[in-house]
Amino acid sequence: MYNLAASCSHNAALSWVETFLGSTMKRIVILGSTGSIGRNALRVVDALPGRLRVTGLAVDRNFKPMLEQATRFGVKNVAVSDPAAADMCARLAPAGIRVFRGMDGLCELAALSDCDIVLCAVVGIAGLRPVLSALGRGTNVALATKEVLVTAGRIVTETARKNNAKLLPVDSEHSAIFQCLETHNSKTVTKAGARKDVRGIWLTASGGPFAARPEIDVRNVTIREVLNHPRWTMGRKVTVDSATLMNKGLEIMEAHWLFNMPLDRINVVIHPESIVHSLVEFIDGSMLAQLSQPDMRFAIQYALSWPERLSGKLPALNLAKIHSLHFCEPDARRFPCLRLAREAAKTGGTLPVVLNAANEVAVHDFLAGTISFSRIWRLVERTMNRHDVVCKPSLDEILEADRWARAAAGARR
Repeated sequence: MYNLAASCSHNAALSWVETFLGSTMKRIVILGSTGSIGRNALRVVDALPGRLRVTGLAVDRNFKPMLEQATRFGVKNVAVSDPAAADMCARLAPAGIRVFRGMDGLCELAALSDCDIVLCAVVGIAGLRPVLSALGRGTNVALATKEVLVTAGRIVTETARKNNAKLLPVDSEHSAIFQCLETHNSKTVTKAGARKDVRGIWLTASGGPFAARPEIDVRNVTIREVLNHPRWTMGRKVTVDSATLMNKGLEIMEAHWLFNMPLDRINVVIHPESIVHSLVEFIDGSMLAQLSQPDMRFAIQYALSWPERLSGKLPALNLAKIHSLHFCEPDARRFPCLRLAREAAKTGGTLPVVLNAANEVAVHDFLAGTISFSRIWRLVERTMNRHDVVCKPSLDEILEADRWARAAAGARR
């Protein structure tokens, strides 16, 4: 099979393998295929030609590399959320490729019958509606877009439960928690579905470029310094969130919904090596952790192959060469975003939506060079303080809160 794949086109090899293996081939739609997660997902597919097949790809505007991906992987259905870019994509797409247009097109692509799992890796709240479309059809979702649960955790988890669909985490931290809980499968749960044998979970954070540099004045750092992440290669927005620790605040909310875990039992610890991806603490005081090299393909592959583990040519971990691992408490004074996220999570309702939207505006402005690094959390806090919270929002109220927060944050630059 290896020689066949090496000597034929990727699509021809897949066609032969799928015919031979039948139901063992898992069909995947990737939303956000040209971003960091999407490109790594395609690397995972490349390493597992007999088990994974891509049937749909989607982007916001960057359609040219997506069309190259579609040609290489034999994908017949693609979507572009920006309407003008979608029209241009439709004119340039090779014969046989169907182009879905706009946000409705992304939702339609996510709900296609020719799909076993949707990988959502689009940026921000834009992933919400397509995820709900996939879950509404009963399709499992591999979720890399943490904002989906941050903004609409109640609606998303209820939709998954109602349609017997699975939410599979792609964040390395939540994948680690998921794997540890699976390893220690307990039948002792509360009526609400919470695990009685779990005392808490520990989300590890690399701390970004500044956690190990107490001498640096984070109020005056440059864009280049912020984007110089010591461990992970990620998109620009996520890298900035790592530097402010907003990413960890969003992950607290994501973990709350994924694992039905009370907020006060979700802890954060700085772990600069990024080898221990997170831990579960049980009521007897013991802990389980998941370790691997800091490579997003581990979490992506497990979400796509679940419930199986497959060999995908991922880099092995040699503990003898690592020598030591370090952990410390995050400095809340230097990283106020973590406090703001916890406040939003505790209040609930539309406040997490506002936190997320204001942060997206602030990060965009920082990367554009129009505000300083420390202005990010000040802008977020001011926007949160102006918001009238809706306690149990509908989907329309969530989207309206998002629109309001973006306008409010933009008006107070």
